[in-house]
Amino acid sequence: MSVHNVSTSDSGRDGQVYDVIGIGFGPANIALAIALEELGFAGTRLFLERQGSTKWQPQMMLSGSDIQNHPSRDLVTPRNPRSRYTFTNFLFENDRLFEHLNLGLEFPLRSEFAEYVRWVAGFFAKDVVYNQAVTSIQADPVSNLYCVTTQTGSKFFARSLVVAPGRTPVIPQVFTDCAADQVFHLTQYLGRLAQLAQQRELKRVAVVGGSQSAIEIMLHLRHSYPHLEIINIQRGYGFRLKDTSQFSEHVYFPSFVDQYYNSSAEAKKNINRHLHYTNYSAADADVISELYVGMYEEKLQGKNRTTIKSFRDIQACTATGHSYSLTLLDTQAGTTEQLPELDAVVLATGFRNLGAGAQDERFPSILRDLAESLDCDAQGVIRIGRDYRLSARAGCNLPALYLNGLCESSHGYGDAGSFSLLSLRAREIFTSLSEQLGLEDAAEKIA
Repeated sequence: MSVHNVSTSDSGRDGQVYDVIGIGFGPANIALAIALEELGFAGTRLFLERQGSTKWQPQMMLSGSDIQNHPSRDLVTPRNPRSRYTFTNFLFENDRLFEHLNLGLEFPLRSEFAEYVRWVAGFFAKDVVYNQAVTSIQADPVSNLYCVTTQTGSKFFARSLVVAPGRTPVIPQVFTDCAADQVFHLTQYLGRLAQLAQQRELKRVAVVGGSQSAIEIMLHLRHSYPHLEIINIQRGYGFRLKDTSQFSEHVYFPSFVDQYYNSSAEAKKNINRHLHYTNYSAADADVISELYVGMYEEKLQGKNRTTIKSFRDIQACTATGHSYSLTLLDTQAGTTEQLPELDAVVLATGFRNLGAGAQDERFPSILRDLAESLDCDAQGVIRIGRDYRLSARAGCNLPALYLNGLCESSHGYGDAGSFSLLSLRAREIFTSLSEQLGLEDAAEKIA
């Protein structure tokens, strides 16, 4: 554990010690901010956000893309349908309710939901400090306080922390040494693509992956660059339809969290095996159909600008002048081929989960200074309580610490980046946090 002798003279806000500091102010901690307000949190709070403003998926604001979950599964409705912070009230207060209802869409547009997230965040501006990327988190065993240091050199002190860092992109090993301006993850998509397009005409782009995001990117490229050749590379046979059965969707019910959390490791593997395609390596029917029809129409016109390379593993990614070349292994035939002259390679390769696998991480990197003090399993993966609290290992002591998100490995698919259970998770963290800080009686009186 990193030990810091606390002196509030160099703190970020007049030496104040906060009851709780939230790291990150995306949807997870925005939902928590709402819960703290509506449930009557009796302590002081502050949120630190690395960006200059609240932005939700800014690099994937693609025309026509939607959010893939019911609009009532927003930042607050499952916990408090009467809240002013619901998506429905956002539409009402912005004089768009009837127009939105008239759209007939099953799911809201991603751009509108991003606006909703920004709208809610604006109500809590007094509790947020932006442009504060956290560089270290230290704990002082004497004062029992956390010291959070940011890239500006500011230090913030708190009796407890709620960490919501977001998910870490998966960059396959074969791409780690490539130039980031031409080979990039979908979390950098729009910005990097625009920069390349300004430098030269884009002629050939590869999209790696078989997910919803991969199709959305391919559709965006087809519509935005009419003469561009697009090559999709995936390990599977083709784009698979997402499992959206009403029975499978029970993974986003509160009761499933208890079932999953209390299951053995082997039982969790079995659940994951059966429910994998509710959230991974699959896409919605509308985008699959749009891509398929578009490719068919190209054939009618004698064109072949969109290609899907199935059952392929990427063996190498090599820079050749101003472009890149991929070496592909056909896993069925055992043969290799070259895919040369690529202006860009877009990685729709997903995100890391907590775990001990090759593409997992044992703890979020933001907790690296505390890692030696955290309770872990036999494989070194942090243990997460049912209330999302991280405990200290035997012989160590840590103030209250919570992980708001990234808990799919312990709590199930509702914690896999979906909005579905954000508000209920926020309530559980509020309840536990108030108890840990000795504020539960005050919260009950306010409520």
